[in-house]
Parts: sequence; C-alpha cells; structure tokens
Amino acid sequence: MMRKTSVILLSAATGAALTLFVTQPRAVFMGSSARAATADTYRQLNLFGDVFERVRSDYVEKPDDTKLIESAISGMLTGLDPHSSYMDAKSFRDMQVQTRGEFGGLGIEVTMEDGLIKVVSPIDDTPASRAGVMANDIITNLDDEAVQGLTLNQAVEKMRGPVNTKIKLKIIRKGQDNPIDVTLVRDNIRVRSVRARVEQDDIGYIRITTFNEQTTEGLKREIGNLTNQIGGDKLKGFIIDLRNNPGGLLEEAVTVSDSFLEKGEIVSTRGRNAEETQRRTAHAGDLTKGRPVIVLVNGGSASASEIVAGALQDHKRATIVGTRSFGKGSVQTIIPLGSGNGALRLTTARYYTPSGKSIQAKGIVPDIEVLQDVPDELKSRTDTKGEASLRGHLKNDGDEKTGSQSYVPPDAKDDKALKLAGDLLHGIKNSASAAPTPGGDNKATADRPKAAN
Repeated sequence: MMRKTSVILLSAATGAALTLFVTQPRAVFMGSSARAATADTYRQLNLFGDVFERVRSDYVEKPDDTKLIESAISGMLTGLDPHSSYMDAKSFRDMQVQTRGEFGGLGIEVTMEDGLIKVVSPIDDTPASRAGVMANDIITNLDDEAVQGLTLNQAVEKMRGPVNTKIKLKIIRKGQDNPIDVTLVRDNIRVRSVRARVEQDDIGYIRITTFNEQTTEGLKREIGNLTNQIGGDKLKGFIIDLRNNPGGLLEEAVTVSDSFLEKGEIVSTRGRNAEETQRRTAHAGDLTKGRPVIVLVNGGSASASEIVAGALQDHKRATIVGTRSFGKGSVQTIIPLGSGNGALRLTTARYYTPSGKSIQAKGIVPDIEVLQDVPDELKSRTDTKGEASLRGHLKNDGDEKTGSQSYVPPDAKDDKALKLAGDLLHGIKNSASAAPTPGGDNKATADRPKAAN
C-alpha cells in the first residue's frame, strides 16, 4: 500500500546525496548533514567506501559500479523489514503502471501454458476484442519473434507499449488448420480491478482484486449497475469479496471504505513521531443506501483489503466472513530518487482501525469463520503463512498469529463462504450467525498466474 507525501522532493535530494557519497565520499562529508553525524557513523561510512573500492579493484571480474551501488542500497532497505525495498528505474515504471491500472496495450488477459502464451479472455472494447482475439487462443509469435523461452512477464512487456504503435501476433486457434496473423494497434487499457455479478437473483456480488487508481470508480459503477439490474426494492444487499486481494493504494482503501459509511474514522496512520499521525474520516453518502453488506476475507487478504474490512467491521457496517486475514499493518511510501534513479519503497507508518487496533502480524479476525473444503492434492498449498512468518517483520504487542486458509473454490457452488454470505443476506438463521447484523449501527466500537496486457 502506498501514499503520496510532501517529503518526496526532500527525500529525492537525500537519495541523490547518498549516491554521490558512494562515488565521491569525501566531497559529501563536507555538507551540513556530515557535521551532525556521529563519529561511529563516520567510521561505518568509511568502511563501506573501503569495501566498495576493494571490490571494484580486486574482484575476479570487473564489476558494474551501478549494480554494486544498487545492490548496496537494496541490501540496506531489505534489512529494515520485508516491505521496504529499492526499485530500479524499470521496476519503478512497472509499479506505476500497476498502481495506475492504466497502460498502453492490447487488452487481453493471458497465462503461460507449455511455454506458450494462452489467452484467458480479451477485455471488452479493446484492440484485442475488436480484432476477434478469443479465449483459449495460443499466441506463438510477437512481431515474428517466437514466445517460446520467454517468461510470462517478458511476453507481457513486449505486448505493452506506447499507444498507437503496432504489434503483430501469430495465433493458433482450435479448429483452424493454419495459424492466424493479426496486427493490432495498442490503445489505452484500463485494468478491471472490480468485477460484479448478480447472485441468487437478488444479491449484488462485487469482487475487488486490487486497489489501484481505478478501483473506487469501478466500485461506484458496479454498485449502480447492480442496483438498477436487480431493482432497488428487490435488492437484499451486497457481498464484497476481498479474498486473495494483496492490497494497493492507501487512498483507494479509504475511498472504498467511505463508499459504505456516512461518518466516522476510517483509518489512522502513525509514524515514528506523534505529530505525523494522520486520521482519515468518512463523508456523508453511503452508495448502498444502508443496505446490508457482507465482506469476504481470507489469508490472502492483505494491506488495503484489511483497512476496508477493519473499518467496516469496527463501524458494524458489515459482517466479515471467511478466515483471518494476512496481517500487513504497515504503510509504504514511494519516494522517487530523480530521473533514471528509480525509487525507494519505504515503510513510514503503521495503520490502525477506527477502534485503535493494529492488525500488524495479527490480521482481521472474521465475525464468522468459514473453512473451505480443499481438494486433497491442494491441501499443502492453500494456507498463507501471513505477515508474522516473514523474517524481519515489524513486531506487535501480544500474541502474533501465523497462517490462515486462502483457498477459494473455482466453482461458486462449492464456495462455503459465499453461500453463508447469501444465507445471511436472506435472513436464514444458523448456528454461526451471532455476528453483527450487516447494515446495523454505524457507530465505531473500541493455479497459474495471469497477467493483463
């Protein structure tokens, strides 16, 4: 999860000074920051300079100075906690694309199968859908270059590019004797982080897969569509599925939570100094007009997902169903380091739910726990270890919790959490339903990877 801050320019300048120190240590030590450094810090910085020069001069092969410096910075940051890191220029650009949820591309969701690229589905109203690309098509060549041997990420990177540029795909399609050549013109593609459908004729089901810049807009659109499609008088409520959602932008978590609340605190972030505490509050205007809400979470629900679940749970605005969430209760700030120098991803604060609870290394405990029936062949791979299992994680007071089921059945009819959510919204009583009533008092209380391109 990331937030924009007013310290970006200052931090960028600091990062530039660090780079200068590595290459010209004596010149940097002349600055005012050097005068404030302790003698021990001087010794450690001199030690680093000595090691750097010895590696440059004596390593068995001539090293790349840039890579040495980037590795040193990366090591410094990863030594802090599991979520702080250094991003080189390319990684920084990729992160910006991911969080923006918008890029120049073709509009197809793909996966890797037998070393080739398989189309999962084309995205509506994109170059791929307009050109007739179909689910299960196999892409063998990109601009006459074979995809065999490329990783999924490498293939996706080749398909993305500036808007209005062309790319030629060679496609094998079942039922066609010969490969199909298709030339596409890249267009602006928006990643669908929100998907929705009608459940049981009278329930709005909304799945949020990530929190990027398009998420709140997508949520508002789908709430409106479902309300119109089902009918306001018939609509029983909403199921918000945050299972296996790894998080994303803090601002989007706040605005998604605000979509269901009329007032009250959503989240507070607290840094090292007390004056850095920030509180985010809801504004009047519940988009669901007070209808009951069920939120589904599991061991793969992390970060921004946990902010939403925690806010709605503390305000008794929703019933949380599933298994304990991941437990990532820290905020990372992205700090650009200047043109071509990448950026820092630095843990700068912890976040707290409206009742003042930190979920760091503990997670959100659901109001109703539901364990799925897991196929025998998957039982060893369906639990997520959680934040508490990560080496170097930020500690929390009290007992930390590790591990929670993260399996979601591929067929909705086998999804026990989804079925229970529907029962709750239909008012069907069961032994587990002693949880807060969805839409009740709004006062806060104390397996293959896929990629879009």
